[in-house]
Amino acid sequence: MAFAGTAMLINMAPGPDSLLVVRTSVTQGRPGGLAAVLGILTGCMGWGLATAAGLTALLTASRLAYNTLRVCGAAYLVVLGAMALWHSRKPADPEPARRATVPADRFAAFRVGLGTNLLNPKAGVFYMSLIPQFVPRDAQMFSATLLFTAIDVFELAVWYWLLTRAASALSERIQRPAFHRRLEQITGVAFLGFAANLLTDHS
Repeated sequence: MAFAGTAMLINMAPGPDSLLVVRTSVTQGRPGGLAAVLGILTGCMGWGLATAAGLTALLTASRLAYNTLRVCGAAYLVVLGAMALWHSRKPADPEPARRATVPADRFAAFRVGLGTNLLNPKAGVFYMSLIPQFVPRDAQMFSATLLFTAIDVFELAVWYWLLTRAASALSERIQRPAFHRRLEQITGVAFLGFAANLLTDHS
């Protein structure tokens, strides 16, 4: 219960993943948002498995590994931010929800969600630094890590489900092209801000 409460507070904090879920839900409808969520959750499960196997320790033991992943993640966020700003210059789709019915759009949203999560070294450090603090001394580290990962993924799934529901409902109510352009501008600048924060992080 202590881990679940701590993880929920961290999961609800604004970050690139949450921003991506909101943006995708607004621009592609709820199916697109859920596809992005699935990609993010897949990435979290990957980090959890890597932590259970001890692989994430490389991120703190090797400065080169951490910096390489940090730079790649920042570059990825820059691309997302630039694409959002570019889309804000185009005429808005008057029926954004219909695009979510295209499987290719949902698969693209899944890939973006997966990439945003896996290319964020802080996600790996989160699992490696937080989970061991809650593992009982007499418990098996591998199985306990998988259990805590499952708890975290479940909480994220519930939280992101609420975000997609709220964001897609807002998009359906506000169909003005200016709203969608402004959203792209805000998310574009936010992604660039997250990229700058990742580049300047020397922890």
